[in-house]
Amino acid sequence: MHRVGWAGGCGCRLRCATGAEFFPLQCNLTGQWWNDLGSNMTIDEVKKNGDFTGKYLTAVSGSTSNITASPMVESQQLANLSQPTFGFTVHWSFTDSITVFTGQCFVDEYGKEVLKTMWLLRSHVENIKNDWNATRVYHNYSRDLILDPGWQQS
Repeated sequence: MHRVGWAGGCGCRLRCATGAEFFPLQCNLTGQWWNDLGSNMTIDEVKKNGDFTGKYLTAVSGSTSNITASPMVESQQLANLSQPTFGFTVHWSFTDSITVFTGQCFVDEYGKEVLKTMWLLRSHVENIKNDWNATRVYHNYSRDLILDPGWQQS
């Protein structure tokens, strides 16, 4: 997923001949992200404890209902702020399903922030006999950074 309106971090921590000091590239989850499928999410300010909220608007759905933005609740690890791991849950507003995402934010060799994720989508079923078909799993094995769910900010 790409992030709208952010150009990335600074260079590595060192002192130039001018005396200027640069700091390591860091991922910042706050902002708007989008992917090549047209889905987008907005992550609100990350609190000091790592918790944050946002909205997710998917462009892809098996539902026949009108797709609307859905609330997210998330948390990121604080131990490694430069490339944090995170997780978030989307409670779909238009269908009886929940998706959980887990992943890590990276800064690539071009200074772009990239979210690499995998997800589980759980749909409601009427009885235990249909449980086998209720959970979908997705992981992006591609190395291409723009494929879903490899998200980027721009």
